[in-house]
Amino acid sequence: MIEMADFFIETKESSAQLPQNAKPKMFMFGVPSYTNMGDQAVSLVSRIFFEKEFPNYQYIEIMDYDNEAGIKAVKEIITKQDIVGYVGGGNMGNLYTDIEEDRRAVFSTFVDNLTISFPQSIHFEKTAYGEREKRLSQDAYNKNHNLVLLARDAQSYRRMQKTFKNKIVFIPDMVLYLKPKVFNAERSGALFVLRHDGEKILDESFIESLKVILKKHYSLERTDTVLETPTQITPKTRQKLFEEQLQKIASQELIISDRFHAMVFSVLTQTPCLLFGNSYGKGKHAYFDWLENISWIKYSDERDITRIKTELADLTSAQTHEYDLQPNFRPLKRIIKKYIEMQA
Repeated sequence: MIEMADFFIETKESSAQLPQNAKPKMFMFGVPSYTNMGDQAVSLVSRIFFEKEFPNYQYIEIMDYDNEAGIKAVKEIITKQDIVGYVGGGNMGNLYTDIEEDRRAVFSTFVDNLTISFPQSIHFEKTAYGEREKRLSQDAYNKNHNLVLLARDAQSYRRMQKTFKNKIVFIPDMVLYLKPKVFNAERSGALFVLRHDGEKILDESFIESLKVILKKHYSLERTDTVLETPTQITPKTRQKLFEEQLQKIASQELIISDRFHAMVFSVLTQTPCLLFGNSYGKGKHAYFDWLENISWIKYSDERDITRIKTELADLTSAQTHEYDLQPNFRPLKRIIKKYIEMQA
């Protein structure tokens, strides 16, 4: 057995050891410990997807703070039948360089196994720094001919095709593998779910203008999908926190957000949501790729308050309906099934 802290073979507790048995394994790297509930939902649903679709595989999560030690430990026991993944969500590019460096290390190490970069957006800035980081990623990614990059929006799909030589596949964000459910929550108020990071482009004066028109009809509250407490999340605690997020969204009459996953949570809870953009358009493109036909979700670049009133009226009067994006995950299932068959 290989000694190592914080492997999550099951979600109830961590293990200091990697299992050595005959079961085929899925090693998922980059599992977030930080408190962005969008990324936490991605890692949660990735496990749900894999355990449902490929139950013969032992799903092992490696925390983001254990990347280097995790690579060393997995190298000791990995076999040809095993699959390596890097968790989706977030951003492939130079905005979060520490995470990108971890991706490069994983992808350039496990070159003999199917390696999957789970659904991401991509954005390398058009600066000297962005171009330098892009070249470093190209060098690392191109070492792995078994690497498959999953793009969660059409803009990222095209950018990945232009940037990398690897196989690129277009599927939704992993959280959209879940289906909406009815929450028995009494709805009240409008909730602003707004980011406070470098991707923010919504002007505070515009947000105040929105509040002026909404406070005539709703009680107002402001929050974010990044939690202040707890300060760290693991697979052991994320399920409860995710359910609390959905309950919070489900208790609202209206969501106003610039957060990609606030929109996704609104989809899952059938809560009217008006989404605005971030610095590189990931929410906008994902909306038009996958969610445009969902009646209670709308994306807007509008800044004219009168027109926004019309958009809100349409949104809040929309009827809910059935939808199912699970068929759009078939390309991923085919890739994994083909690899399994090749190893049989």
